[in-house]
Amino acid sequence: MTSTGTEMLRYSLDSAERRSFHALGVDLAHRFDSVTRNGRVPVDAVPSGLRAFLRDFSDNPPPCGFTLIRGIEIDELPPTPETRTDQLPAGHNTSGNLLLVAEVLGSMTGYADEKDGALVHEVHPVRGEESRVENTGSMTFGFHTENVHHPFRPDFLGLLCLRQDHDRTGAARLSSIREAVADLSPRTIAVLRTPRFRSLYPTSFTRSGSGERPSSLPHPVIFGEAPDYFMRFNVHNTYSLDDEGTAALEELTAALDRNLRQILLEPGDLVVINNHIAAHGRSGFTPRYDGYDRWLRRFYSLRATPDWVRDSMPIPRVLPPLSELDTDRVARATA
Repeated sequence: MTSTGTEMLRYSLDSAERRSFHALGVDLAHRFDSVTRNGRVPVDAVPSGLRAFLRDFSDNPPPCGFTLIRGIEIDELPPTPETRTDQLPAGHNTSGNLLLVAEVLGSMTGYADEKDGALVHEVHPVRGEESRVENTGSMTFGFHTENVHHPFRPDFLGLLCLRQDHDRTGAARLSSIREAVADLSPRTIAVLRTPRFRSLYPTSFTRSGSGERPSSLPHPVIFGEAPDYFMRFNVHNTYSLDDEGTAALEELTAALDRNLRQILLEPGDLVVINNHIAAHGRSGFTPRYDGYDRWLRRFYSLRATPDWVRDSMPIPRVLPPLSELDTDRVARATA
């Protein structure tokens, strides 16, 4: 299925909301570090219609598991970054706007193992990394739930379009377990609900390491009760410990493909995803490295973080490296 934005749950900011939300974003962007580390994010100042819409999405997600916010203003942009460490200049309104959306949903959160704990991520191609299966690549990126290896995965993520690719082929691809499950056999569902799967750490978490990538503890791919299923799956990194599980993963992949929704995001479009319901990916595109390549910004949001994890955060909102978490506590928390 290909969606254009008219076939899904969405919210379009009107002119007054755009101005108000933009002003809030600018203010928070200039105070971003102090607010995220020490301050209270003024979510009550978010336009009431948008705030109510996001909270309803959070509490009552649609079967597709995602929604689209349209009409976010984008301040003037520099050239699309050339390296994976480049960031938008401090004070860009989108940093504040993404913080506000993340805070309405939960709490904006980063991972010390990924992008040095950044809370807002730049998503754009990097020369020489075209075939990497992460957000610096430009090849087709298969369906995945974010940070599938991690015991404390994001509850939500958002992808805000700043620029499209030149040929308008780099579309966001989404598919929900709550829609795909109709194409799975009862036996496959039963197999996917057993903890016979592991997930490799994504390459974005292992850039500083060497040797084979580590894997998660065993986990199910589908959990929850029908019809409100949840999913923990990455087509590139999740694997089975036996042949029956491998066959079930292949059936799941085919079912997700059959229930595909594809959106070509326009600048100012923000797709917000429930990371436990909808897997996402990207169709391939051809970068030109001319300063005007495809560019998105991403955030993660968690509803809650255990106190013992929060106490070990290197800085507020940044989850510590997995190697520093108590493995017994992790196992108990995620059992």
